[in-house]
Amino acid sequence: MKTKDITYVALFAAVMGALGMIPPIPLSFTPVPITLQTLGVVLAGGILGARLGFLSQMTFLLLVAAGLPLLSGGRGGIGVFVGPSAGYLFSYPIAAALLGFILSRFRTLTLKKVLFVNLTAGVFTLYLFGIPVQAFIMDLPLVHTIKISLIYIPGDLIKATVASYLVYKLRKSTVVSRQFVKAS
Repeated sequence: MKTKDITYVALFAAVMGALGMIPPIPLSFTPVPITLQTLGVVLAGGILGARLGFLSQMTFLLLVAAGLPLLSGGRGGIGVFVGPSAGYLFSYPIAAALLGFILSRFRTLTLKKVLFVNLTAGVFTLYLFGIPVQAFIMDLPLVHTIKISLIYIPGDLIKATVASYLVYKLRKSTVVSRQFVKAS
């Protein structure tokens, strides 16, 4: 792996840690708080691509498993991987890889395409893993856990929209700068 790739992986692992320093919004009816770290997952996949996005999220989770309090609310250690939010954590590298893979398949990117991919492949993947694991750990019916999780949708729509705008602008500027360098 190139030094530049290692730097990007470490940078996005650090972004995830920085987003974890922003206090979570606890909810009285569920132990899974509202955090900004899902924004970092979507950014990692969209900006770094499938392989590096996956590696950045795995690096972040390994640091958390080692005990660093990088999750929102200062949580860390191996115990978080058996708690109610474990499914969401496990989905981080998968969602980043899936986002990066799908976005790489488009010849041209528009803001609408990026937003659609972020909502379907990103947010949906997080829920696909997070909700069933939360239901299992909390010993709740899946349908009840899905109803509880509806509270996260407005915030995730906002985070996906912000991430889509940033990914679109960064990818657009990168493509333009690459074409400029090739023309020179």
